[in-house]
Amino acid sequence: MPPTLTLKARTSWSDAWQRCVAIAPQAFRDDRVLNLWDSTWQADGRALPAASPVDQTPVAGPPRLDPDTAQRAVRAALDQHRAWRHIAVGERRARVAATLDALTQHRELLALLLVWEIGKPWRLAQADVDRAIDGVRWYVDGIEAMLEDRVPLDGPVSNIASWNYPMSVLVHAMLVQALAGNAVIAKAPTDGGVSCLTLACALAAREGIPVTLVSGSGGQLTKPLVRAPEIGCVSFVGGRDTGAAVATAVADLGKRHILEQEGLNTWGIWNFSDWDRLAATVPKLFDYGKQRCTAYPRFVVQRCLFNDFLDAYLPAVRTVRIGHPLAVEQRDDPCPDLDYGPLISAAKAKELNDQVAEAVDRGAVPLHRGTLEDGRFLPGQDTSAYLPPVTLLNPPPSSPLHHAEPFGPVDTIVLVDTEAELLAAMNASNGALVATLATDDRSVYERLAPQVRAFKVGHGTARSRGDRDELFGGFGASWRGAFVGGELLVRAVTQGARGERLPGNFPEYQLMP
Repeated sequence: MPPTLTLKARTSWSDAWQRCVAIAPQAFRDDRVLNLWDSTWQADGRALPAASPVDQTPVAGPPRLDPDTAQRAVRAALDQHRAWRHIAVGERRARVAATLDALTQHRELLALLLVWEIGKPWRLAQADVDRAIDGVRWYVDGIEAMLEDRVPLDGPVSNIASWNYPMSVLVHAMLVQALAGNAVIAKAPTDGGVSCLTLACALAAREGIPVTLVSGSGGQLTKPLVRAPEIGCVSFVGGRDTGAAVATAVADLGKRHILEQEGLNTWGIWNFSDWDRLAATVPKLFDYGKQRCTAYPRFVVQRCLFNDFLDAYLPAVRTVRIGHPLAVEQRDDPCPDLDYGPLISAAKAKELNDQVAEAVDRGAVPLHRGTLEDGRFLPGQDTSAYLPPVTLLNPPPSSPLHHAEPFGPVDTIVLVDTEAELLAAMNASNGALVATLATDDRSVYERLAPQVRAFKVGHGTARSRGDRDELFGGFGASWRGAFVGGELLVRAVTQGARGERLPGNFPEYQLMP
């Protein structure tokens, strides 16, 4: 019998909350977080109930503002922006560096909040915090050269981001934007991460960074956070449906924008034989349950290699480790080393389960279905947000799993016989952020990779968003506006010479870096 597990000592939600209250009492009050605007923590907005995906423990929900209050917050941010843009770059560097020191001091608490709010395993939660801190330090060290002959925007940067990477994507972007001379506005993700983001913003505001943090529904806050004339740039990370509406708004207004959207990232296999390497890679591709914009949910496999592929893939996928991120045998044991915990919500787990059942009903072949029985869970805990790995062969064209990113631990496999079919299947979603082509023949890779509609294409290795000087963008419908990463992130949120054309996908042109 497996051992009975218990919650790791000093890691309960109440433990984390009390630590937040002690560190930033101005931002955490009773059982709710506050909004930050006009340099003041405001007890406004209607806080909706929320639950941790880990075990449905009640957690703090985002206090949603009405559009009029959000508009007032935007106007106040413009006042902050007009003052901050004239602060010397050396002073901005010092304040951002002090913020990074504060984030480092509270690294473990920020990671623990990510575990409870969005279900990240401990290892991945720590990595999210570390990537934010280390990534911004790189900019702090080199910002003067990046700002040569450039000035801040005319208004603050408005950030609307998904819940999955509050630190390494959202906080990272906000601090670089501020370092470049802009006031920054962030909308707290509706589905999770508000307490982690609130603590990070409290630490930044304490060091004098001009941060505005508000909550609300996307539909309610589109006008103030996207269309308002005070906004100098809109930075969006999320799905294509919402992103398309934002793209239409910023295009109509001619507003600077960075819109990172999802795509079906694919792993093609053609004339390939290094199956041990693939087997070692498969479990890593399930990090955080594939709830990542750079996850690989689709394998496109040469039909004559399908048996070899299954021999490597199936034993590997059976080793994927899931469970409660804080469940241990002894209370002082280290947190378990899991590939993923829950999905972001029980509703998301049900949605994917339903999509899998519908796809099978319409002809998809289930090749693997994991079980929660092998997961690490506390006795009697709620597991409604957990979904074990699923693998389907040939999802039908009528299924969302055929053409869209599932954003969960569901792999699909498509078989092809020709190079033309390979490319068509790898380009099924009209653009992607990353892709991989695994082939033994380097010349085949060099010939086919440029025809894959992804910003980054790996040769038998996974590609990622990247850090520091690595550029990032997307092809097709996966990206709109300026590319980011390295110096391009600073260029995207500053102004250069008149008539400058930024690398990116714009309505009037596409320019690769």
